Amino acid sequence: MIRLPELRRYAILLDKAFRIPGTNIRFGLDPIAGLIPGLGDLASPVFAGLLILEGARMRVPRIILMRMAVNALADAVIGAIPLVGIAGDVFFRANTRNLALLERHAVPGGRAATKADYWFVWTVLGGLVIGVILIVVLAIWLLGQVWAYARG
Repeated sequence: MIRLPELRRYAILLDKAFRIPGTNIRFGLDPIAGLIPGLGDLASPVFAGLLILEGARMRVPRIILMRMAVNALADAVIGAIPLVGIAGDVFFRANTRNLALLERHAVPGGRAATKADYWFVWTVLGGLVIGVILIVVLAIWLLGQVWAYARG
């Protein structure tokens, strides 16, 4: 199994290996891979899965594993939107967030999950559900508009 030092190197490579000259904005291979159909959709979720598996192996609290999964899901949803997904990869950095959660909770003496962790997870899950519903409703409305326009 991959250990934390290797996971840290991969997270940096995917999320913040490069810097835009003249700024403090960092990015990694994730937004670059996102330009290649199919590949960009696989790199981050595969790595997120490795982080979550390592977290489970290290007995990280379940709520933290769920929070990591929500981060990965949010990254995937944002990444599915053309152009917005690339910006999301640059600024959201789910891999780095998940690695920080793993490191914080996997070390001896790491803090226990708090009520804020639970609130975060349920709020984000609720937001994702509402977002998916809104996207479906908008898609149905747009299809109805196109259909009405096509019929004359």
